[in-house]
Amino acid sequence: MIRVVLNGAAGRMGRAVTAAAVGATDLSIAACVDRTRGEGAGPWYTDLGAAVQPGDVVVDFSGPEGARQAAAVCAANGAALVTGSTGLAAADEAALADAARRVAVLRANNFSIGVAALRVALKAALAAVPGSWDVELVERHHRLKKDSPSGTAVTLVNDVRAARGLAPEAVKHGREGLVGPRPAAEIGVHAVRGGTWVGDHTVLLAGEGEWLELRHVAQDRAAFAHGALAAVRFLVTAAPGSYTLEDVLSGPGPRKH
Repeated sequence: MIRVVLNGAAGRMGRAVTAAAVGATDLSIAACVDRTRGEGAGPWYTDLGAAVQPGDVVVDFSGPEGARQAAAVCAANGAALVTGSTGLAAADEAALADAARRVAVLRANNFSIGVAALRVALKAALAAVPGSWDVELVERHHRLKKDSPSGTAVTLVNDVRAARGLAPEAVKHGREGLVGPRPAAEIGVHAVRGGTWVGDHTVLLAGEGEWLELRHVAQDRAAFAHGALAAVRFLVTAAPGSYTLEDVLSGPGPRKH
């Protein structure tokens, strides 16, 4: 039985992972960690270090500070780490990379299989259309989301940048005023916040007299939760290193990044 320690257990994704784990025969939520106690069975902790044992898999949906702490705790205790926390700064990324030298770490901005398929489709579309086609991205999330643009949007933008060979300065967040004609080497990013949207990402590829739209809509957080648990099952036997959701979808094998 795989012991899962859930960091950020009282949040939306924490609750979704708890619900997705109900009835699983190969894993269980052994401990819930958050600043305040949430719903459901415990045991509950406020200190992640007190909850983690060697061989555990920590699932983290807490935030930048929580992800950084989870990386340190996992590395110190020999536990694998699955993190979906977004809005990470350079120091947070460095903490995850450091932990991956000692334990298996899988980070994803989105655990949806559909988003993984969107990334594959986007790379294919970018390779097929002329490089002169414009690229814009629109993402929609609920009014309570803290970071903008979303982590998934950042991932998709980075995919476009890599395919087009564009620098970070090519990314344009929104437009206002007399900005002039749109530069050719630009990626427009627009974040919409409101209501209860779970997640909606649209990539637009616009040419002369025609355009192509690639869109993924998440209707329920259960889609992300089941992806996170698939990552848990993958990491429990993985060697130390950094992994992605694409590694999980590819199946078992000796991959280490």
